[in-house]
Amino acid sequence: MTDRQEDLVKDEAVTDEVVNEETTVEEPSVFTEEEKTEAVDSIEDEIQKLRAEIDEKENKFLRLHADFENYKRRALLDQQSLMTYRAQSLVSDLLPVLDNFERALQVEASDEQTASFKQGMEMVYRLLVEAVKKEGVEEIPAIGEQFDPNFHQAVMQESDSSKPSNEVLQEFQKGYKLKDRVIRPSMVKVNE
Repeated sequence: MTDRQEDLVKDEAVTDEVVNEETTVEEPSVFTEEEKTEAVDSIEDEIQKLRAEIDEKENKFLRLHADFENYKRRALLDQQSLMTYRAQSLVSDLLPVLDNFERALQVEASDEQTASFKQGMEMVYRLLVEAVKKEGVEEIPAIGEQFDPNFHQAVMQESDSSKPSNEVLQEFQKGYKLKDRVIRPSMVKVNE
């Protein structure tokens, strides 16, 4: 290759380098500094408004979610309570029947036929008592216990120095509770 050809190749390489380099040309600004500042302030205001709106929506969502969770918990508790105490109405209606059976069973049988009838009533009474016990009904203990207004209803007072104060002396009507809920308090006589 001749000197002239070498110089041309070198020139082409330099020209390629110059063309390949990025050149930055400043374009004249269309906006003034004041307009740019106003535009930036306007955008920042809009961003703040959108952030506030997002925060408000998020708070509303969180409150709604919490309300829904509370509703679900209350509904579950109500359903559990309903299942636990489903027999309360029936048991309340059966308590007078139990009372009448107990009164009838206290009568002395004078002849064989009455004794046989009484024995049949005892069997029905036991079946009825077992059925309500299966539902969770319990008698409230009274005689000899300390008076508790949550379980006992005092209808009389008597003074007996041989017994401690506030002790139940006599039970007039049995009290019952269904699981942990009192259906009917015991009607009692209490020592002063």
